Amino acid sequence: MDLATLWACLLGLVFIFYVVLDGFSLGVGLLFPSARDEEERDLLLNTIAPVWDANQTWLVFGGGTLFAAFPMVYGILFPALYIPLVTLLFGLIFRGVTFEFRAHATRKQPWNRAFFLGSLVAVVSQGLALGGVISGTTVVEGRFAGGPFDWLNLFSIGVGMALVAGYILLGSTYLIIKTTGAVQQRAYRQAFGSAIVVLGFQVLVTILTPLHYPTVLAYWLNPPRIYFIWIFPLMGLVAFYGLMRSLKNRREILPFVCTVILFLAGYLGLIASLYPHAVPPTVTFKEAAAQRETLRLVLWGAVIVLPVVLGYTIYSYSVFRGKVSAEQYYH
Repeated sequence: MDLATLWACLLGLVFIFYVVLDGFSLGVGLLFPSARDEEERDLLLNTIAPVWDANQTWLVFGGGTLFAAFPMVYGILFPALYIPLVTLLFGLIFRGVTFEFRAHATRKQPWNRAFFLGSLVAVVSQGLALGGVISGTTVVEGRFAGGPFDWLNLFSIGVGMALVAGYILLGSTYLIIKTTGAVQQRAYRQAFGSAIVVLGFQVLVTILTPLHYPTVLAYWLNPPRIYFIWIFPLMGLVAFYGLMRSLKNRREILPFVCTVILFLAGYLGLIASLYPHAVPPTVTFKEAAAQRETLRLVLWGAVIVLPVVLGYTIYSYSVFRGKVSAEQYYH
């Protein structure tokens, strides 16, 4: 495996860590309006309060990795997606501020709305950015040559809506693990409804992607990718079946595991369809990679930093495992 491919795999790994870990945190924020009173809202916040800020470490790590290993991709996508990416950062900052202000506020209702709004803005912005990448980026001589709103189209809006449903599914299955009583029972219902929506969006994206890139259909139907690429839709269907069955049987951990597998199936299927393009439909990972010496040097940094971040993440989740209560962490 050459260094460019290795770094592409590392980049994909980092971003899936972010999508899963910060995804359920954002999903809890999207479910905030469903809480019936302040005690339930405290409970929802306490499920993510010890870990939410560490989850976003993966986003920072991914941005740094992209800048160091694939500077051309960084230079193309950030101007192309400037508006949704800046909006994403504002959403995350706005959301983070509400943790502190709500804890000490006399009137919590404005901060409740702010927490939900920050979460919604962050999720929709991610979806618009992802949809903009999949839709294609105008590149001339290695530089972005399109307009400031090229990312905004029906496809990217659909991806944004799909991501909202997906993060609600992650958040609700996470709440099943961390809560009991009425909140947990409501999370079972929310997970069931959002899972059906997510499956529908995954099918829709699968149908629409070849319309944007005719080469994708060729990848799906011809060797060598035909021998493995259909594994991912099958994996998604098996995960969906397991999710529905585990929700019906009121299992606690299995719904979250099945949801992660469902996300992985869609994520890996998308990568397998678009690879080797880093910026569809023209720029490949090899074309966009930094010099070999740079990739080798930065790899040593990743070898040191990645296990530390991963170890800290595992440790923090281990320390704060188990059910939570409204008073446990937040006050």
